[in-house]
Amino acid sequence: MLTAFYRNTSEDHLRILQNVPIKRAAAYMRVSSPAKSSKLTLVEKGICEDIQCKSDELVIRTQGLYLIYCHLNFHFPNCSNSPTDLKIEFLVNDKVNRQTLSTWCASETCQEKTFKTLFQLHLTYLDVEDRISVTLNHPEFLNEISLPNENVLGVLRYSDDM
Repeated sequence: MLTAFYRNTSEDHLRILQNVPIKRAAAYMRVSSPAKSSKLTLVEKGICEDIQCKSDELVIRTQGLYLIYCHLNFHFPNCSNSPTDLKIEFLVNDKVNRQTLSTWCASETCQEKTFKTLFQLHLTYLDVEDRISVTLNHPEFLNEISLPNENVLGVLRYSDDM
């Protein structure tokens, strides 16, 4: 099942993941909507091992090949006649390193209340002191009421050899 998923997104990533040993740097943090920006806030409940976890970013302590992933749940309380474009961006040092745009909640497909999930993966080489964060163009739709613990940002280091 995992193999089929990666083949659909990137056969190169699958080959890399199958051939590199996992190292000991990892972060797994719950995220929440920010008060005044599009950058998601990291909630203190989580795991940080050999990665510095700040309020709105993760800071790399050891260079290497990292898998960055983000799982987000959205709630659209009302449907409109026009679709909603949701954009998630992985930032490295405040510059977009990877982005995904999904169009959801078109009037013909949604009901009164609609729930959607977005899962994004990114495999990239990171240096010491690189800062990782996530932004959303519509953070107000992040479902923090019924699934607050299911909105997460994670980072795993696979190798320091490239």
